[in-house]
This record gives sequence, C-alpha cells and structure tokens, in this order.
Amino acid sequence: MSRRLRAIITSLLQWRRLLPCERRRYAFNLDFPIQVALPSLAIIENLQGDSHVKSNYSRILRHCVGAILGAALFSAYLATPALAQQSGGQTTQSSDSKVLDFFRNTELSGFVDGYYGYNFNTPATRKAGPERTFDVQHNSFSLNLAELSLEKKPTADSRGGFRLDLDYGPTQDIVNSSEPSGPHVFRNIGQAYLSYQADVGKGLQIDFGKFVTPLGFEVIKTKNNWNYSRSLLFTMAIPFYHMGVRATYNVNDKIALAGFVVNGWNNSVATIDKKTVIGQVIVKPTSALAVTETYIGGPQVPNTTEWRDVSDTVATYNITPKISLAGNYDYGQDKESGAKVRWQGVAGDAKFQANDWFALAPRWEYYDDEHGFTSGAAQKIKEFTITGELKHKDGVIARLEYRHDYSDIPFFVKNTSTFKDHQDTFTVGLIYAFSTK
Repeated sequence: MSRRLRAIITSLLQWRRLLPCERRRYAFNLDFPIQVALPSLAIIENLQGDSHVKSNYSRILRHCVGAILGAALFSAYLATPALAQQSGGQTTQSSDSKVLDFFRNTELSGFVDGYYGYNFNTPATRKAGPERTFDVQHNSFSLNLAELSLEKKPTADSRGGFRLDLDYGPTQDIVNSSEPSGPHVFRNIGQAYLSYQADVGKGLQIDFGKFVTPLGFEVIKTKNNWNYSRSLLFTMAIPFYHMGVRATYNVNDKIALAGFVVNGWNNSVATIDKKTVIGQVIVKPTSALAVTETYIGGPQVPNTTEWRDVSDTVATYNITPKISLAGNYDYGQDKESGAKVRWQGVAGDAKFQANDWFALAPRWEYYDDEHGFTSGAAQKIKEFTITGELKHKDGVIARLEYRHDYSDIPFFVKNTSTFKDHQDTFTVGLIYAFSTK
C-alpha cells in the first residue's frame, strides 16, 4: 500500500473518532393539507425523543458522512498526475489500483442552497400557504437543502452502478412529510438505488431503490430549475419520489422509453398490496425540441380499488442557444368518499440567457383544483414569477425573484386571521454547487 493511500486511510480513521456523538431527532407539525411547518435549527437541537431512534439515526448519519468524506479524499488523491508509488520505486499494489479505478468512474457532487424570503402579506405564522413547496419562510434567513452525492453510471464496460444522495435541511422534512412509515424513514436519503445495464440492444438500464419522480418539468434540487420557487404543478399535482424498480431504454437517438413499478406516491415502505405503475415516452424530433409524456396510476389508499391517475406532459424547445421555452400540462383524478375528484393545470416557462453570467426566467401558471383535493380548497389559482439569475464560473449561483399568486377565493393569510385573494413575495436565493466530473 502506498504511503499516500495509507495516510488517507489513517486520516479517515482519526476523523471518525472525532465525530460528535450528539444525537438528534426531528419533529414537525402539519400546518396545511400538504405542507409542514419547518422547525428552526435551534428547536431541532433541543428536541427530546426516543433514545433508540436517535442513536440509530446518529450512527447511520455518521457512517454515511464518513463514506462521503472517504470518497472526497480519494477524489483528491486521484487528482495527482500519476499513481502514487511506494518508496524504493515499487508501484501501487493491484488491490489499490482496483479501488482507484472505481473512484475514477464515480462522480462526487454536492450543493448548499439557502434563501431569504419576504411575504408582503406578513402572515403571523411566518409561512406561506400550501401553494409554496420549499421557500415557505417569511422574513427569515433559511437553509433550504444541502446535499452530497455519489454516482457511478453503468456502462457496457462496467455494467454495475449506483447513486446515493445524502440530503439535509428543511426541504427533506417537507419531501418526507406524507411518508406512511414515518417521516424519519430515509429522511436524509434523497435517492439511493442500484443500477445494472443489461446487454439488450443499445443497453437496457434497470434501477432498484429510491428515486425522484419522473413527472414534471421542475425537480427538488433548486440548482436544476430555471426559477427559485417551485411551480403550482410541482407543488400540488405530482408526487416527490418513489421506491421500486424502473427500466429505461433508448430505442434510438430520438426515442426513449421507461417503465416503473413502485410502492406508490411518496412511499418508501408499502402500505397496501397493490403497486403503482408509471410509463414514460420521450420523443426528440430535433435537437432543439423534446416532448415527454408520463402516466402514473395505481391505488393509494388502503382497502380500496380506486386508482389515482395523473397524465403529465412536458415540452421544451430551444429557439436559439440563448432562448429556451418550456410548457407543462397535468391532469389528475382520484376518488374521495366515493366521489370523483379532479385537478389540472398548465405552466409556461421561458429562459433568456443574456450571457455566461446572467439569465432572466419568467413563468406563468394556471391551476384548477376543482374539488380542493390537492390545495385544501376548491379554487382556481394563478401565479406569475420573474427570476434573475447571476452565475459565477466557480459554482456560485444567486437568484433574485418576485412572485405574485392570486386565487378566485380568499386563500392567502394576511397578518393574523385575515385572508386575501393574492400574495406577493420577494426571494433572494444563494446556491453553491460542485462536481468532480
């Protein structure tokens, strides 16, 4: 074993012994039908709870962070011009080479996302309503999400792969708020799945584990979206994640297919015997145009045969390398107390990339929650958002955003107990992202 590799392993062992043994447990309360109140870090630090749960959680988190740090140290080791050699001119042992080859093909990435938000309705709850997903705090500096991720993509030469996203922050409380087995289950695991590329045609990839939903134009990670806040469709029309099996296949360079069998909507652990199915078709007629159609269907409530169905259509078009458009339409239905309920909405997005460091992104939406199934009140709600983005080449992103939400009913809290039909917010978001690839 080379001196450099031995030094890395020694540092890892010393670092693990210095890890704090403080154990924590998280708690939250539901303020809205699909939202959760976000506890401050000070409250989290002082919560009391079951010692067994806290001990297990602390131990798991230590091991996960230790694994990520190990990957980071190995990535730094790989950055040297050549393989480290032992004194006396001896080359690194073959076992070391296998480990190094593994980490050469594994990407380490991550980000930290935080924001300051101001709600001009100044709600006494200091939170926005259920039409907002993650940027809910009023007049507060807030952490949104911090993530470390490891990914090895399967290839024809190395058919096994995996992905592990370790997430921390209030966003994870919201994402896991409706988890039937309890919000603490897999809270800090955003994604964790194994992959295998079968030797079928151009390569059939099969994944097993927990992964984010394929529905929608926007995603949980702010850095991958055009705006800072999430759309009404993302917030109310579709799920966040799934646990199960998925298969993806690129028929050619214009058509891709995917099929899923999962536990349900936001279910890490199954609560009913029947499964939910997802089908997806991606068509790219040209290099500038892409259309994705996704269907999800299956029973979501125990002791019922009724299915919840959602059709999700997304189209993106790059007019020029600096001007992009996107459209998203969702239609969903379910049954509640024997009566059919429906929801649908449409969103239009644009992004104007002025230069390498500045972009402007407007968004407009219309959402019809005909029976109040997803928002908690039967209403037609609209929103307009304009986001300015400043991006530094070293991975720092700043977004300044104004958003106006308005409904056909008094839906938004004003001060203590008054309700208004509109809400205006201003947000400053800061993101730092990195990757070894």
